[in-house]
Amino acid sequence: MQPLWLAAVLVAGALTAPAAVPGSSGSGRQSDFAAAARDYGVPESVLLGVAYLESRWDGNAGRPSTAGGYGPMHLVDVFPAESTHLGDMHGDPRGDDARPMSPARALDPSALRMAAAPPRTTLPEAGRLTGVDAARLRTDPAANIRAGAALLASYQERPSADPADWHGAIERYAGTDDPVASRAFADEVFAVMREGAERITDDGHPVRLDPVPGLPAETETPLDDDAPVTSDEEFEVDTDGAPITDEDSLDQETDTDEDVHLGPEPELAEPARPKGQTSERAECPSSLTCEWMPAAFKRFGKKNDRDYGNHDRLNRERAVDYLIVHDTEGSYQGIPSMIRNPKYVSWHYTIRSRDGHVAQHVATKDIAWHAGNWDVNTRSIGIEHEGYLAKGGTWYTEAMYRSSAKLARYLADKYDIPINRAHILGHDNVPGTNPKTVAGMHEDPGPYWDWAHYFELMGRPLKAAKNGDSIIIRPSYNANRPRFTGCVSTKAAQACPAHGAATVWLHTSPSTTAPLVTDLGKHPGKPSTYSVYDHSARASTGQRYAVAERQGDWTAIWYLGQKAWFHNPASNPTAIPAKGPLVTPLTADVKVYGRAYPEKSAYKGVSYQPLTPLKYRIAPGQTYTVGDTVTGSYYAANAFNAARHVTTTGKVRYHQIQLGHRVMFVMTKDVRMIG
Repeated sequence: MQPLWLAAVLVAGALTAPAAVPGSSGSGRQSDFAAAARDYGVPESVLLGVAYLESRWDGNAGRPSTAGGYGPMHLVDVFPAESTHLGDMHGDPRGDDARPMSPARALDPSALRMAAAPPRTTLPEAGRLTGVDAARLRTDPAANIRAGAALLASYQERPSADPADWHGAIERYAGTDDPVASRAFADEVFAVMREGAERITDDGHPVRLDPVPGLPAETETPLDDDAPVTSDEEFEVDTDGAPITDEDSLDQETDTDEDVHLGPEPELAEPARPKGQTSERAECPSSLTCEWMPAAFKRFGKKNDRDYGNHDRLNRERAVDYLIVHDTEGSYQGIPSMIRNPKYVSWHYTIRSRDGHVAQHVATKDIAWHAGNWDVNTRSIGIEHEGYLAKGGTWYTEAMYRSSAKLARYLADKYDIPINRAHILGHDNVPGTNPKTVAGMHEDPGPYWDWAHYFELMGRPLKAAKNGDSIIIRPSYNANRPRFTGCVSTKAAQACPAHGAATVWLHTSPSTTAPLVTDLGKHPGKPSTYSVYDHSARASTGQRYAVAERQGDWTAIWYLGQKAWFHNPASNPTAIPAKGPLVTPLTADVKVYGRAYPEKSAYKGVSYQPLTPLKYRIAPGQTYTVGDTVTGSYYAANAFNAARHVTTTGKVRYHQIQLGHRVMFVMTKDVRMIG
């Protein structure tokens, strides 16, 4: 029910509703916000703050966000969402040759009945408040802003010009029934208002939010003492997603060595907390409210069966070298059911698009099965983001970017992970483990993930170095709109909608008409394509490469054993100078690997894992950037009980290099370090 004070405001607002798309009258987006705020009695800073957190004031050409929100105010409409998960659609997410994970098992989402509630729709109500039809609210930014202002005003109990009085209304605007998540959303809007913001939108409008002094800091969330508390041991679940009873447990356990826990008993999840309460188990920075939504940990079958899911528990701490950025290729609603299914796969965190809410599923000291490469899995933390790689150019919200950046910075500090693109990888930067798996490796989060903005939010913007000996890819995200196909149709030739992107195309010679460079691992004997799902001839923002040659407005880098050219004019550069170590081969045809495993003689008491080189080779005269240097190791975890896990550490050393779009490894003995 709307407050009484709003009735007159809505009538007045409807009488002054704009008749044309902004820009036609030269008013601009800033004026649209000012007019809507004035007409609906919302402080302008509040309206700007909410819209910035939802969309960074972008119009996104009328396309929906991953949560089904439209326009600068992210008004949510009914948006059909799949429950599938791209990370498990093909390939082996565990990536361990010693215990291959069948696609059939990975594709078994048997507990979908436990799905989370869909986001609350707000676009229909906003349309009723302003008398504007849904189609216009999706495509007309000015009408969208006015409708968002009307909706926000309808959540305010009494009129106020003081932004500090609007915290409760902003909480309701978050569109979730979780009081902790909505309170966190409002706190983040207040943080934006305190900091201020300024940018040019994706459609060319300059917008500014001046800092608002004196706003209160984050607020405490009172818990609902009347909320029911139930016992829900979520780590131990049956194969259909139902909790295991004592009777089930007796059926599963026997007195053989195969079924006896020789080490510490697996830790059960704490009892479920009142709805909205943040769990003490979640590992998050104090600036985030994080939910503990534990992944299943369950042994399958009868005795002598060592198959289990959906992650590996460790009885000690582990070294973490990487953060892996994923997207879910589905909605948040399906996450609870999938992560609680022991026959599915796992990852450490999921971040919701609409409000940036964070759920943790696997302790960071434990190994989740998410990257498709066991070596990387054992040394990484996987962060899933609700979204789609390319579905109609669907966009990620600022709320999700900010939460993810806070989490990533916290984890980087905790595990001493360098904040650069050699250690903060997309799933599309993880190498295949052997020649057979390269083609099936995944492509998320894809070219539309704004890496430059992500690093800015982590407090480590990508800056040019003086006297650089290499380059970092760094196009202007909004202005850089490369050609892509395959977003909205199965027809490969159909163009994707124009959209900002964090990637550049790589050609065989300095010309846009030249063929794209080839990737003999991903496309043996076939050309690379412009598909949004094909990264064979792309370099991404933040990645550092060695320069091979320059001609006019074009720069060539060493890429997959060949020169790869991209357009890099001095007037509008798509790369910046960088410094860092490089390597060059000592012998002809240096082998390249997808994992840094030990030599055969190092294995004791565990099966030898063959070190199979990939199809790529690098030759003398070529140069590649080095992101890290590691000693070969293999963690054998093919047992439910962590006490039976074995770590093998060898003597062979590897350099991690930026070979192509993905990082890979070369033995230090085969190359010479320079720079």
